[in-house]
Amino acid sequence: MPHEQPDGHLSLSPAPAAAAALFGARLPAMVRYAEILAGPGVERGLIGPREVERLWERHLLNCGALAELMAPEINVVDVGSGGGLPGLVLAIARPDLKVTLLEPLLRRTVFLEECVEKLELANVEVRRGRAEEWAGRVAADVVTARAVAPLEKLVGWCLPLLAPKGRMLALKGEAAATELERVAPSLKALGAVDWGVVEVGAELGDAATRVVRIDLGAQGYRPAKAARNPRNDRSARARRTAR
Repeated sequence: MPHEQPDGHLSLSPAPAAAAALFGARLPAMVRYAEILAGPGVERGLIGPREVERLWERHLLNCGALAELMAPEINVVDVGSGGGLPGLVLAIARPDLKVTLLEPLLRRTVFLEECVEKLELANVEVRRGRAEEWAGRVAADVVTARAVAPLEKLVGWCLPLLAPKGRMLALKGEAAATELERVAPSLKALGAVDWGVVEVGAELGDAATRVVRIDLGAQGYRPAKAARNPRNDRSARARRTAR
């Protein structure tokens, strides 16, 4: 069990047995990343000090379980990476993935680059910017997001980053079904052909989580059509009549 240090922070627990089963030979690298999060990550505000107590169960394991929804050797873009959850976890657990960490805040991108260097990850690229700025500049097989924004916003940010037949995966926990229900009526018009809620990490007990999955079709993402303004339509008709 974790214990409180003199500075009031909680110390990192040893990796649980579930972590060894999930990460296998990649466990030492994951332990090193956990230590970085529990130390510099807390000091620099990437995670809260009280999150150290539940770092494995609440953060690392359920992010790692997301890998079960990914095919081998694909390109992954993690939107709003923050301290690297889930992007860095996926990159550590799956060296076959090519992962781009997309984060708008400089202090966070600096932290992510330091993690990549310390962990000697050759399959990670850190990019500074907002998802909207990268639409059309990347074509990922999978786009991930965790604790970034409501699903209504994520759909508009993430789907434009996907290649045709790409997949969006948003870790949403208990809110997954409710959030998906709200956006489902708009998905087909955006190019999605299938969507649902998937539970990952069922064997992990409390670390299991629910993920919103949205799959694009072969035609890829289709931008939403701007709503027509009846007032503008009347003005246009008036101009044509005047001519």
